[in-house]
Amino acid sequence: MKESFQIKKALNNNVLIANHHSFGEVVLIGKGIGFGKKKDDIIEEDRFEKMFVLTNQKEQEQYKKLLTDIDEEMLDVVQDVIQYISDRVEHPLNEHIHIALTDHITFALKRLQQGMDLKNPFLIETKSLYPFEFQLATDVIDRLNKKLNVKLPEGEIGFIALHIHSSVTNKPLSEVNQYSQLISRLTDVIEESLKIKVDRESVNYLRLVRHLRYTIERVNTGETVAEPEKLAFLLKNEYPLCYNISWKMIKVMQQALKKPVYEAEAVYLTMHLYRLTNK
Repeated sequence: MKESFQIKKALNNNVLIANHHSFGEVVLIGKGIGFGKKKDDIIEEDRFEKMFVLTNQKEQEQYKKLLTDIDEEMLDVVQDVIQYISDRVEHPLNEHIHIALTDHITFALKRLQQGMDLKNPFLIETKSLYPFEFQLATDVIDRLNKKLNVKLPEGEIGFIALHIHSSVTNKPLSEVNQYSQLISRLTDVIEESLKIKVDRESVNYLRLVRHLRYTIERVNTGETVAEPEKLAFLLKNEYPLCYNISWKMIKVMQQALKKPVYEAEAVYLTMHLYRLTNK
């Protein structure tokens, strides 16, 4: 039996807000489904292409407001890239991506029209942290550029990769951002302490970034790591400079994450630092 929905409001020709007996308020999307529709009209499920539920009242209002500022062609393109992301990712996306990405892309295009370029200082960190999302975001930018006949700056790949990662992992964007920013700060600590310029494209840097990502995750979940005591003693004596810098990095992490970082992490960081400084 076909599900039916009662229309509350047509936001434009392609988007309706409707009521469903078990989901409550839903957003329905489909070519021309809003055309000539009035409040309380009934629409069957085979008439629209996509449906999503914004359970959070504030998000619903935000999305409705967003759709009044965006033209239909643009909305089509954004829905297309969200569908593309959804098809490529194996996990269900957090539905907040409908708001976050619609908002982000429209804002990015406004900036482009005004000739403003928003630099992305964490582009390389994002690429190393989330290679799958970064590749997917590269494809998304290609699609947007082709469909809208624009040329979005490379930094946008990083921003969109973070949105994808946030939606896939159900983590708020602020938390996802925190990783890239913290890793960037830790790299500054290495550069200042060793008076070197780290090659951010090198394999050893990528390894360090991935290691730091898992360290931050371990700290956030309170997972402990066993301390290899003999190795700690050896590294402390053999590579005192790298060992001291690893402790500086641990202090920065503790301040940023407001959680204790276990001593064993110093051993692993020392090995990474040694690799990084001795090509």
